Amino acid sequence: GAEGRSKMAAGGAADAQARFGHSVKGLLTEKVTSCGTDVIALTKQVLKGSRSAELLGQAARNMVMQEDAILHSEDSLRKMAIITTHLQYQ
Repeated sequence: GAEGRSKMAAGGAADAQARFGHSVKGLLTEKVTSCGTDVIALTKQVLKGSRSAELLGQAARNMVMQEDAILHSEDSLRKMAIITTHLQYQ
């Protein structure tokens, strides 16, 4: 009678506890997977950002080189204009 019921209650409680344990494990696994996915996405974003900074730096260096080339060309044109003027006088 009473002894059988308490054994069943204990068995039911153990069963419920086991189900709860599985449920918690499932949720935990889900959260860990989700967190891992987020970390991967964040890492990709950071790498993309650092790549953008690298490309911007490269573009700035190229612009400086272009500017030097333009200034040099301008200087050469000025000298050629002076030479042309001298040749016209002769």
